[in-house]
Amino acid sequence: MRTLREVKVGETVKVVKIHGEGAVKRRIMDMGITKGTEIHIRKVAPLGDPVEITVRGYELSLRKADSEMIEIE
Repeated sequence: MRTLREVKVGETVKVVKIHGEGAVKRRIMDMGITKGTEIHIRKVAPLGDPVEITVRGYELSLRKADSEMIEIE
């Protein structure tokens, strides 16, 4: 299982599954990150948290903890 946290800057990946429970999973899905969505990694902060991604045409910043819940291919 590969997660969004392991992806390098400049890569484009596809979401396979979102792990997590309740409100956290719902919040991730409300941001537009759902199964089958393509995500492009734009930048990573100097200390690795947060990660800036492009999803569905807009930029979004995710914490490391949230990006670990997103399984990709």
